[in-house]
Amino acid sequence: MFAYLSKKIGIPNGHRVECLAWNGDLGLLAVGGEKGLLKILKLEEQKPGQAPAQTQSALAVNQALEGHTGVVTTVVWNESYRKMTTCDDNGLIIVWMNHKNNWFEEMINNRNKSVVRDMKWSPDGSRICIIYEDGAVIVGSVEGSRLWGKELKHRLAYVEWSPDGRLLVFGTPEGEVRFYDYNGNPLHQIKLYCLQRLVDLAKLMTPALPLAGVQWYPGSKMNTEDTPPGLIVAFEMGRLQLMKNELDDDPILIDSSMTIKYVRWNPSGTVFALAGALVEGKESKGIVQFYTNQGVHMRTLRVPN
Repeated sequence: MFAYLSKKIGIPNGHRVECLAWNGDLGLLAVGGEKGLLKILKLEEQKPGQAPAQTQSALAVNQALEGHTGVVTTVVWNESYRKMTTCDDNGLIIVWMNHKNNWFEEMINNRNKSVVRDMKWSPDGSRICIIYEDGAVIVGSVEGSRLWGKELKHRLAYVEWSPDGRLLVFGTPEGEVRFYDYNGNPLHQIKLYCLQRLVDLAKLMTPALPLAGVQWYPGSKMNTEDTPPGLIVAFEMGRLQLMKNELDDDPILIDSSMTIKYVRWNPSGTVFALAGALVEGKESKGIVQFYTNQGVHMRTLRVPN
């Protein structure tokens, strides 16, 4: 595998970036950060025979969106319906729609209570699940109606949909991974086998270690014999496990030896990337590590600064 940094983009006024999201269908990159920063970018496509240096500074799209005043903490795309949803640390949620290649506010919501920790659209784009730190869960339709809401008894940090849209996966600040059905009824917790010999066996369900992410490849078949692992549960301290489905009790276990900040699948579900830092001596250096869906390490890419 060959990987390299193809472009470095400067953010105006040196505003700190807090979140990123690719739209593979439209080729757009959404960037959110402090002081209400929200931009939509598209890199200029490199034409055959054109040297990389000729496209180094070109952006085909560079639109700044206004609406947030706090730190934009989460941005998620709905590629099926060509929408984008963002939230900030004030609890403001905005759904954006595209009209004639420009993005405009379609809906605004603010619960005015607790902090939004994560949001995810269902694989078919018809529903969105919004979770709050205090345990509140809201599921809404793409048209803007509220389908259901519940107050769970535990705090929340991450949410993910199963590929068939029938399950919701919740990650807690204590490192728990809990499965619910799509109506919000509890099903079960899983053991975090990747933490064996790091925490007591009795604590493999509640390890008291922070998660770095829960990602389920949306194209996973889930329950066939030839199903490759599609569900990743990753911890900040570098351990993770790859599972075929929610009942897999023999996951692939990985120790990345890095501090994990983000984890993402590629569009085909064959490779996933871990982004974070590697401590060498007294220095912490940014890296991205690439693995196959069988847990085989492919490459380490060092990131400057």
